[in-house]
Amino acid sequence: MFKVATLYKFVPLDDLVALQQKLQSICKTLTGTLLIASEGINGTIAGLPDLLDYAMAELKVIPALSNLWYQYSTASDKPFRRLKVRIKKEIITMHKPEVQSMGLRGQHVSAADWNDRLDQAAVVVDVRNDYEYRLGSFEGALNPKTTYFSQFPAFVESHLTAYKDQPIAVFCTGGIRCEKASAYMLASGFKEVYQLSGGILQYLAHTQEDLSRWKGECFVFDERISLGHGLKKGSSLLCYGCRMPLTTEDLDENYKPGIRCKFCLKKEK
Repeated sequence: MFKVATLYKFVPLDDLVALQQKLQSICKTLTGTLLIASEGINGTIAGLPDLLDYAMAELKVIPALSNLWYQYSTASDKPFRRLKVRIKKEIITMHKPEVQSMGLRGQHVSAADWNDRLDQAAVVVDVRNDYEYRLGSFEGALNPKTTYFSQFPAFVESHLTAYKDQPIAVFCTGGIRCEKASAYMLASGFKEVYQLSGGILQYLAHTQEDLSRWKGECFVFDERISLGHGLKKGSSLLCYGCRMPLTTEDLDENYKPGIRCKFCLKKEK
């Protein structure tokens, strides 16, 4: 059994090359991806439980990373093929660097209080991309129908301006995209933006299934493809042609892993 840690922290970082080398050394026995930029760190790493625990303890010794957010889950098979530690311009790409420097954030809502917030919000927005939304979402949530997160500001301007003075609830996989989404919205004049703390992963980990408002599965960026309640591996597959996640409804009796899916065929027409 492998242990998986999803983590992030917005914090000013410098000397990124030296930090990259340090992270590679700390995580040398693990697999996964870590992204670092001047604005912070973001990523998912995995390994045998004792090796991951050791690496996480070493990461938190680094002063800038002492209180980073992380969520644990498990995988029966190795969820990544290798370790990658990359230096980027942004740890989550929005192409709006000015919002990061403003220090704005939406109000965090715990998993325990999220159901109430869903009822109180004028509108609930899924900050993730369309292919993620397709696998599952909270009932009634808006789908921005984005392919890349950098398209989210355009969705805000074209679809949400009528809600500027009303409470808006936003959510994403682990919480990091909501940090930038809420910052952008507040900088654009929105008054009340609430974000699910720890994202969908935190909600699925801590909410009883019979009380859950989540429908479907949550896409994750590793070999598990999707997770369900209790962060158990879901039933979704990944097309080896177009890399599109596939639900059971997307499959027919002729589909086998490695064969083109309906999305591949649609692109060819």
